[in-house]
Amino acid sequence: MARQQQQREEERSPMGAAQRRLRAVSGHLQPPTESGGVDLAANPTAGEYAHVQGYSAVLPEKLQTGKWNVYRSAKSPLKLINRFPDNPDIGTLHDNFVYAVETFRDCRYLGTRVCADGTVGDYKWMTYGEASTSRTAIGSGLIYHGIPEGARVGLYFINRPEWTIVDHACAAYSYVSVPLYDTLGPDAVQFIVNHATVQAIFCVPQTLSTLLSFITQMPCVHLIVVIGGDNANMPSTPTATGVEIITYSRLLSQGKMSSQSFRPPKPEDIATICYTSGTTGTPKGVVLSHGNLIANVAGSSLVIKFYPSDVYISYLPLAHIYERVNQVSVVHYGVAIGFYQGDNLKLMDDLAALRPTVFPSVPRLYNRIYAAITNAVKESGGLKERLFHAAYNAKRRAIINGRNPSPMWDRLVFNKIKARLGGRVRLMTSGASPLSADVMEFLRICFGGEVLEGYGMTETSCIISAMNIGDRLIGHVGSPNPSCEIKLVDVPEMNYTSEDEPYPRGEICVRGPTIFCGYYKDESQTREAVDEDGWLHTGDIGLWMPGGRLKIIDRKKNIFKLAQGEYIAPEKIENVYAKCKFIAQSFIYGDSLNSSLVAVVAVEPDVLKAWAASEGIQYEDLRQLCADPRARSAVLAEMDSIGKEAQVKRPQAKAYFAKEIADMYAQLREAEQIKPKL
Repeated sequence: MARQQQQREEERSPMGAAQRRLRAVSGHLQPPTESGGVDLAANPTAGEYAHVQGYSAVLPEKLQTGKWNVYRSAKSPLKLINRFPDNPDIGTLHDNFVYAVETFRDCRYLGTRVCADGTVGDYKWMTYGEASTSRTAIGSGLIYHGIPEGARVGLYFINRPEWTIVDHACAAYSYVSVPLYDTLGPDAVQFIVNHATVQAIFCVPQTLSTLLSFITQMPCVHLIVVIGGDNANMPSTPTATGVEIITYSRLLSQGKMSSQSFRPPKPEDIATICYTSGTTGTPKGVVLSHGNLIANVAGSSLVIKFYPSDVYISYLPLAHIYERVNQVSVVHYGVAIGFYQGDNLKLMDDLAALRPTVFPSVPRLYNRIYAAITNAVKESGGLKERLFHAAYNAKRRAIINGRNPSPMWDRLVFNKIKARLGGRVRLMTSGASPLSADVMEFLRICFGGEVLEGYGMTETSCIISAMNIGDRLIGHVGSPNPSCEIKLVDVPEMNYTSEDEPYPRGEICVRGPTIFCGYYKDESQTREAVDEDGWLHTGDIGLWMPGGRLKIIDRKKNIFKLAQGEYIAPEKIENVYAKCKFIAQSFIYGDSLNSSLVAVVAVEPDVLKAWAASEGIQYEDLRQLCADPRARSAVLAEMDSIGKEAQVKRPQAKAYFAKEIADMYAQLREAEQIKPKL
């Protein structure tokens, strides 16, 4: 009796309650499968705490309500991942790189084709060990120049090995890195530097001139380090500013001569402040801790695997979280990272020279690849065009039916297409914006291997969800990252609810160790984004497809109503027109005062010029060609064709194109007035 009484008292305690839940959930555990994983299953003799729906597991948000609306990865339904399962001691970016150096010291790490004199040749590589030495020297050099622990360090240049080395130095010596977008423009750079109180800035000669134009308006800056600069030709600054300008090579030498011990950060310490592009005002600083970033890549490691034999191409901006987290992930596995020359027009040359196995990209580039290949097929005509379609359809049918396609089609057709990306790509990833289902299917068929789309944002340290290896269904963004959980919240004003049939719909909300620490110096915006229960409200509308797959279907705030009461989601239309061969980017606009939409279209110069040459059209420059009625008609005809097939930063864009928008509406009104009355 005494023992039973003691057991009842223990079960009433908080620890006892936890043990009770654990016992109940353990009743759902099936024996380990051949793959080594553990699955959940309904057990009629135990209270249900989760059940698996394909790639996701569904749990109740609160045990009292009984509402089953929280989705987690089926790979880790009972625990949100915050450390690498095989390396739980890695809690910071510094720990991650130390592990990589110890494990892969003599392996290739950072490669570049650009020589010191600016010429381009074969890729030259720095090993993990050599990068570690440079990291220590740069961090020591910052200490030598009096930059205090915890100071913010700006990185104002595009992808190159030094970017990664400086970032590692920041992690090793407890500095906070602050990426400065090369395309932000002077005003935004000045705002970010002052807002984050950046004390040291790494730049290149091109961005140095921009900094010097308003150096007196940035009193917090004490040191500017110029990568690729000439020691003999460093400009001086007014004495009153107190700013010292040195070259990267000199800082490296100074650091080697005064080497300092690491000042390792803690997981909860700030690793970086990533400023958003500021489409609704001044940029917001997203504060991410070391623990945030490690949790994200550790969770993703259960879904996507990398190997020391992999080669990764770095050309997406390191100032964006997508590329940043990709590099944190691949470093853990000893992957070689080859950097592009810095010119997107020469990316195909870099791919041919590097021959990567991992190719990350965004829909805009994938759409261009899709358009280039389909146009080349059309122009080839005859037997070549028929052969391509025969190969494409045969391979498509095999994939749909779960069979391995005949290797004959690759030899006859697709190996030539694969060669455009170097011929060795085994994994292609897509992020940043939605990728249309037909382009996804096209990539899978033409390039083979895995093509995975993910969904994420800076505020979640990148990945919220991603497609699973082997999932052949397209038109979705996969299941939750094992390091976070997702729920859909009703948006009644848009008629989206979690009770919708056949699939629950609502605003995507995310919670877990990947959620950012807040917006820098902006508590009100932080409270607006993250509710009292810790859920980040993304503003995206999603639905749950069969198998626990998430699909993005709308944007909560990005919607407007036309004069006749019709609601328009412009991003959907913009994504359709992105497949038009003439279009690099489009901006769709409408308002409640007008009954139709207008579009501002940025053309692909090379495609439009090639079309003009084929039509025998003469012009002095691109502006004149764009104004030619024949060019406009050709672009509009292509857009109409794409639109019929599909059935189908806004505030700044509206302000910038205000005159053009007004002119288009005026032209529409004039056209309406001259129409014959019925």
